[in-house]
Amino acid sequence: MSYSNVSRLEAKLLNCPVCGGKAIGKVGVDQYYCWDCCVEYRIDKEGVRIYEVAEDGSLVALDPKNEFIL
Repeated sequence: MSYSNVSRLEAKLLNCPVCGGKAIGKVGVDQYYCWDCCVEYRIDKEGVRIYEVAEDGSLVALDPKNEFIL
C-alpha cells in the first residue's frame, strides 16, 4: 500500500473503526484514540491495528492478526 493509499484510508477513518464514534483524537503519527469506546488504533501499510489501553498505559492488541478490519 503506498503512502497515498494510507492517506485515503486515514480520510475514511474520521469515525472510529470499532464503534463508529466521532470523538477521535490524534495521539501520535498515524495513531488515534476514540473517547467513545476507549480504544487506540494505528493506521499503517498493513491496515488498521486496534489496541486497548491497559491500566499501566501499555497497549494490548485487540485483534493481533488483524482479521476483522479491512
